[in-house]
Amino acid sequence: MTTFAPTPTDTDSPWEGFESGPWCDHIDVRDFVQRNYSPYTGDAAFLSGPTAKTLRVWDTLEKDYLAEERKRRVYDVDTHTPADVDAFPAGYISDDDDVVVGLQTDVPLKRAMMPNGGWRMVEQAIREAGKEPDERVKEIFTRYRKTHNDAVFEIYTPRIRAARSSHIVTGLPDAYGRGRIIGDYRRVALYGVDRLIEDKEAAKHAVGSNPFSEHWCRYREEHSEQIKALKKLKKMAADYGFDISRPAATAQEAVQWTYFGYLASVKSQDGAAMSFGRLSPFFDIYFERDLAAGRITEEDAQEIIDQLVLKLRIVRFLRTIDYDQIFSGDPYWATWSDAGFGEDGRPLVTKTAFRLLQTLRNLGPAPEPNITVFWDPALPEGYKEFCAAISIETSSIQYESDEQIRSHWGDDAAIACCVSPMAVGKQMQFFGARVNAAKALLYAMNGGRDEVSGKQVVEGFAPVEGDGPLDFDEVWHKYEDMLDWVIGTYVEALNIIHYCHDRYAYEAVEMALHDSDIQRTMGCGIAGLSIVADSLSAIRYAKVYPVRDETGLIVDYRTEGEFPIYGNDDDRADDIAATIVHTVMAKIKEIPMYRDAIPTQSVLTITSNVVYGKATGSFPSGHKAGTPFSPGANPENALDSHGMVASMLSVGKLDYNDALDGISLTNTITPSGLGRTPDERIRNLVGVLDAGFIIDDND
Repeated sequence: MTTFAPTPTDTDSPWEGFESGPWCDHIDVRDFVQRNYSPYTGDAAFLSGPTAKTLRVWDTLEKDYLAEERKRRVYDVDTHTPADVDAFPAGYISDDDDVVVGLQTDVPLKRAMMPNGGWRMVEQAIREAGKEPDERVKEIFTRYRKTHNDAVFEIYTPRIRAARSSHIVTGLPDAYGRGRIIGDYRRVALYGVDRLIEDKEAAKHAVGSNPFSEHWCRYREEHSEQIKALKKLKKMAADYGFDISRPAATAQEAVQWTYFGYLASVKSQDGAAMSFGRLSPFFDIYFERDLAAGRITEEDAQEIIDQLVLKLRIVRFLRTIDYDQIFSGDPYWATWSDAGFGEDGRPLVTKTAFRLLQTLRNLGPAPEPNITVFWDPALPEGYKEFCAAISIETSSIQYESDEQIRSHWGDDAAIACCVSPMAVGKQMQFFGARVNAAKALLYAMNGGRDEVSGKQVVEGFAPVEGDGPLDFDEVWHKYEDMLDWVIGTYVEALNIIHYCHDRYAYEAVEMALHDSDIQRTMGCGIAGLSIVADSLSAIRYAKVYPVRDETGLIVDYRTEGEFPIYGNDDDRADDIAATIVHTVMAKIKEIPMYRDAIPTQSVLTITSNVVYGKATGSFPSGHKAGTPFSPGANPENALDSHGMVASMLSVGKLDYNDALDGISLTNTITPSGLGRTPDERIRNLVGVLDAGFIIDDND
């Protein structure tokens, strides 16, 4: 059993040895990190393998819980206890689960109800798990307690309901938590909860003398909810035997305190993405101090990170089968963002960045936490090579452009979900799923009739007439007009959803770990970009003839001649794709946003591309009805014939200013395609990543 040095006594400062600065006087984790972290430019030789304890805990988890879960999809559900930060007693994986502790409920993998979002989805998920709902709980949330889902559907307009049921808008967070909010969980460790409560109390009362307004009223109420949540966080940690009212005094406490903050969030919210933030430089400061003082060894440091990641891997939410189909599984996107550069030019690579990647060897590959590396060609070579080696071994790392993120969101930004960046603790997103931009093109040509059901979903639009070749200018004009309706309906739905979410499913503990005055973005998105780009390219450069059914509905297309394909570094097609992204964003910007949120856009369908495809018809590009869309900003499936770098260059032509919520490109490379030897494969993958993330100063 690993033995750690005792916590310093009350007479010792938990900040002993740290360089002071403004972070001492007010809450500013970034300032603390920048003044105290040590960049690491070496290689991976210092790393340790898993400890015997880690292997024992992981073995128990695998044999007693994960193996059983795989047999029946859901291991267990608590049907009697509505979830909350402190709703469940302390739970452990095994008797020697004592390095980083804390479970969402009292048993590993047991899922909790979160009915504040909506009872219908909870009841359906309980029944699909083979259990019966508690009738008393059902009565409370259908008779006495209004839910987010209830409120949304009371406000929804007929056109929103029509767009939702026809799947031109899909995956809206109107029955589950919106997610995409990254609490600055580091604050729990650096300052202790009592200091955070004091800060929120001061902010609440600072506006007390202002004249009454809706903003004033909501500000004070939300701060009251945040303070209550912080007190529950203290109680939850106390149930595990920890006093987190004070700052963490050791590396193990820093990790434990931070994890408690995150655990409180996933105990109380079932958001579409419950990301962890940017942790490695912060943790590394504590590790370096304890290593220098002889409190821990490198083996201990790796054990702490391994056991933290082990806990992140077993987060679970109570979801319906339909939800799983939208997201192609049971993801929760506990994204851990890493590396990149600080604004002062120093790399934010630390030894703990290596330790995080090492978990993929020590524990084996896993989709969670989603490890996202902020890549730049100038990162230390040892780190780049280790990233490449782990990617080749595990396929478990995601890469983002550090320069783009840092230039827009600062050097303390992190990714929520897959590609959505935000400044940690200073910004939140209203998650908006996405519109089916491809289906909107078919609606434009059919005058608002759905190409699958034949129903008239949108009124007042004339279809394309005749059977001759489609005219590009006519189709583009109709598409722009249809986008006005689709995007207007979509944003109207998002404004309603987030108004109701704030009232009935507010993320109190996550927002308690933010500044009191924050920036909000509205994270809109589109699906089907490559299909629209290729279809419009076909109409412009080839001859496309509509094929109609007996009612005159266009259900297919006959295309004669060749046309340029998006994703092959051909400006003719790539410019169409960039124009689509720009046009959609321009239309979004014209619409007022709830709470004056800044509108952003993502080109992202990493999982829901399958569901979008099932609900959509055939296209001039040759894409067949019911088949999956390509993910994100990817070229159409199997049509990127010029290789990976060409596809990266095509995606790079999309203006990031039109898609500040992120642009996703998913590529598959077989290791043998990178070279004959392990070293050659590593070098070549580093080269591909470097080439893909070079930013032209003229762009």
